[in-house]
Amino acid sequence: MFDKPAAVTFSQVTKCYQDVAVVHDLTFMMRRGSVTAILGRNGAGKTTTISMMLGMIRPTSGTISLMGGDPRQPRHRRCVGAMLQTTGAPETLRVNELIRLWSRYYPHPLPLDEVMARAGLVGLEQRRFGRLSGGQQRRVAFALALCGRPPLLILDEPTTGLDIDARRGFWEQIRAFAADGGTVVFSTHYLEEADVLADRILLMDRGHLIRDGSPEAIKSHLGSRRIRCVTTASRATLRRLPHVVDVHKEGRLTHIIVNRAEPVVHKLLQLDPALTDLEVRNVTLDEAVRLLTQNEELTP
Repeated sequence: MFDKPAAVTFSQVTKCYQDVAVVHDLTFMMRRGSVTAILGRNGAGKTTTISMMLGMIRPTSGTISLMGGDPRQPRHRRCVGAMLQTTGAPETLRVNELIRLWSRYYPHPLPLDEVMARAGLVGLEQRRFGRLSGGQQRRVAFALALCGRPPLLILDEPTTGLDIDARRGFWEQIRAFAADGGTVVFSTHYLEEADVLADRILLMDRGHLIRDGSPEAIKSHLGSRRIRCVTTASRATLRRLPHVVDVHKEGRLTHIIVNRAEPVVHKLLQLDPALTDLEVRNVTLDEAVRLLTQNEELTP
């Protein structure tokens, strides 16, 4: 359906506010049909990056291409459906009125019924926007991003306020959109969401792009296994063991991130023969991101 090779290109992009750089020298390209998650702690530069991508703010230096052109030009911005954390939608308008209004900005919008179904809004057509719950307003924001039939969706924290069923419905729509050739860029604090949806992750910390790869590549960078157990061995003792990357506690459970599980399990049983509730499994994306952003040393 969409045939151009690159949806978004950043080339040596830096953004400064009052001589303080909040985004440093970003360079990447997002191909068509890809689903990319931009991850990082608060203050990492995710929202600034998305705002520059949308043409809402200008980079201090470097160049950005959106659908083959300047993101500030209307003909390129019409290729994008954006879902930001606030819509700015008039609270007195009804849901169907909002979607019809937004659809007029695009040359070939989706039919209203299709937008309502894909956004999970069937039955809410006549409700005023200001009378909707927070989760329902997020679904309206998704409908407004989708209604113009854009080849590119840019979504900032799209599932905040949604219950688990609504989140899974959203995931299905994103998969279907990408399968049809569309490109998706999103930021999220739900690491499970990035793991199941994204085929690529851009991990940012303090304005730098510190990792760029698939979820599996990100998870395998520091340690590929997690050991969970109940043990009397101290964190200090466990941290000194070979192959241990990180140790943290959650209640009575000790979690040990390792790059080789078998020798660590053997040593654990020697240190604490009464050890219980032993489990060994793959590292989660949440654990990998936490370790990478805690441990990464950046050069100013």
